[in-house]
Amino acid sequence: AAGATLTARDMHIRFLKEARPGAPLVMHGAVVELRDSDATLCLDTRHADGAPASCFTVVVAHTETRDFRAFPWSKRTRAAADRMKAALPAHAQPRSIDLSRAPANASRDAALALGATRIGASAVSPDQCDAFGRLRGEHFIGRTSDSVPNLLAGWRREAAAQSGVEPAGAVVEARLVFRRWPRAGELIEIFSGVAGVAEKTNHLVHWMCDAESGGAWASMEAIALTFDVATRKAIAPPPEALQRMRARVIAMAV
Repeated sequence: AAGATLTARDMHIRFLKEARPGAPLVMHGAVVELRDSDATLCLDTRHADGAPASCFTVVVAHTETRDFRAFPWSKRTRAAADRMKAALPAHAQPRSIDLSRAPANASRDAALALGATRIGASAVSPDQCDAFGRLRGEHFIGRTSDSVPNLLAGWRREAAAQSGVEPAGAVVEARLVFRRWPRAGELIEIFSGVAGVAEKTNHLVHWMCDAESGGAWASMEAIALTFDVATRKAIAPPPEALQRMRARVIAMAV
């Protein structure tokens, strides 16, 4: 019955130090900036020894709960936010992603025209939705993560074959732009492309599209690396594997 809620618009994530099962973590939050009807928040996750594990910088809108239109913060909220203000930590700053870039005109038709690969499709189930009937934020990332092997798993196996290691993938930085919020029963298609290739990392872009209307639910870009499962260290693919990946680069942006 709440009349107001927070609606995420844009999220930047840094994954800094791996957390293994059972590892204790603690998260601290702060208000980086409060504007008329939205805010930038920082959620900083640390290991038990204080080392940064991950950091989330989120732009949220203060919205009503019928049509999710933004409206101004109350004086009470502004006063509370002033007591929680802090500067963005250095390890939260973007490293390989340009946050000033305006979101692309993402759509199913645009993805197909660019030559993007359809890597996943699914329907939203009620248990994945929040109290207002919207797909919860973690499932945007989860659906994409579950589908990425359809884009990269074969290449990673080939790239690691010469070294004899067991490869896996990890994202070290990402940006997620929320555009619309699917509800239970609505359909999702994920189209992905390689936007850039470096020695040890790939720049990937994913568009989550509405299979019925063709519009975009969300878009995500990620800096991903391949690592050795045994040593947990990043590996550099051989030159021929890099060449094959560079041949797949398309002009796709978040």
